[in-house]
Amino acid sequence: MAPSTNPPEPSDNHSERERRQRARLARTPSERAIVFTLALTGLTAAVMQTLVTPITPELPTLLDTSSSNATWVLTATLLAAAITTPISGRLGDMFGKRRITLLLLAITIVGSIVCALAQDVTVLIAGRALQGAGLGVIALGISILRDVLHPKRLGAAVALVSSTLGIGGALGLPVAAFVADTFDWHVLFWMATVLSAVAFVLVLWIIPVSTLRTGGSFDVVGAIGFGIGLVAILLAVSKGNEWGWATPGTIGLFVGGAVVLIVWGVYELRASNPLVDLRIAARRPVLLTNLASITVGFAYFASVAVLPQLLEAPTDTGVGLGQSLFIASLCLMPSGIVMFFLSPIAARLSASRGPRTSLILGAFIIAVGYVLAVGLMTEVWHAVLVATAVGFGVGFAYAAMPTLIMHAVPASETAAANGFNSVMRTLGSTIAAAVIGVILSSHVDIVGERAIPTAAAFQWSFGLAAAVALAGAILALFLPRRETIYTTASIPIVTPGKN
Repeated sequence: MAPSTNPPEPSDNHSERERRQRARLARTPSERAIVFTLALTGLTAAVMQTLVTPITPELPTLLDTSSSNATWVLTATLLAAAITTPISGRLGDMFGKRRITLLLLAITIVGSIVCALAQDVTVLIAGRALQGAGLGVIALGISILRDVLHPKRLGAAVALVSSTLGIGGALGLPVAAFVADTFDWHVLFWMATVLSAVAFVLVLWIIPVSTLRTGGSFDVVGAIGFGIGLVAILLAVSKGNEWGWATPGTIGLFVGGAVVLIVWGVYELRASNPLVDLRIAARRPVLLTNLASITVGFAYFASVAVLPQLLEAPTDTGVGLGQSLFIASLCLMPSGIVMFFLSPIAARLSASRGPRTSLILGAFIIAVGYVLAVGLMTEVWHAVLVATAVGFGVGFAYAAMPTLIMHAVPASETAAANGFNSVMRTLGSTIAAAVIGVILSSHVDIVGERAIPTAAAFQWSFGLAAAVALAGAILALFLPRRETIYTTASIPIVTPGKN
């Protein structure tokens, strides 16, 4: 009998597999699930910044290295984040924001495993640099929200994800302190590995594939030039106090970095597909928002740098409050809690009065909080009050910045522009670490073998932070009351003039 020429019927298993694939492709993820996933991803990246804070004083002993080498465990993360954030933003605009987010989370997982297995300072620094690369997921997450959420729900979601940089730092510090006090320090990095892996799986499962992409080629020369110039300046700022501000190395890094960035700027203006479109960056709303971001980054980090020292300093000098690292970390938690619950309120304010108003209000609240701190330094609740006030202000300011940026840049530049804005925040934090470090180390009392900052050192630090925050509010005052409606804006302004 001749064989049948009819094609074989598909098996039941094959049909079921095809049905599941079609169902998965047709699935519309819940907007709440998307926001939760991106917020968790941002928190995970932010936690990496404060993860080693509890063990920093013990690192020279734990790793049998010098104190100067141990500081690179923190510096490497900062430098990696500053370099990779704008680069990953541009790659996200070109090749898909979800894809680059997954890549950054994979790098973070590898970095966390490297740190968890590290037995010497060199390996730990390398792992921390890989962890720092993950900070770019916050800017990418904000850009994904713009692509997939309904405009009515976009403001609150952007405010929440933008604030995760502060929320993660404030909430992650006491957890890290508890783990470091209770277990071996390597457990911190295994915990980071699990967090990053969970975020990776959630992004892979819940976040839809990016459809809005820009063409062109990646600006390799621009990325290298930006990285070299930025690293030189950030390195000089972060290490100037240790190396000496007038030493040839510090001055050379400052001057060399500035020259490289000037040449980079000229090149970017002529490039057909620049890493950062400086013509857009020069628009008044973008420029002033980025400058204000530096001041807010400075003011926020001042609380992280000063309040723990005040809380942990011994009471012998009459200034310190004699608390443990864990208690000091708990005192900063209200700052993160306030940022979390404030994000929808800040979004509603931005929607009704304009993001300009939110930024002005946020910077002003931060300034008021630090003015209060100058006279309130003698009780633990004083520090909690100041941290809470700073959390209020940062919550309003961080909610406003991405919206201001996206109102003024094309949709094709969303991730790159948000990434550059994140770098400005990082720059402000780096400057704060250097300047406040100088102030606190220049005015000290010697108690035993310890140098304890004086009351004047804390007051000068709080006063400077207040002045910088006030400068941010003044910069925000010069933002246009009526935002220009760009036809290619990432977020179109539906009600012009209602700012």
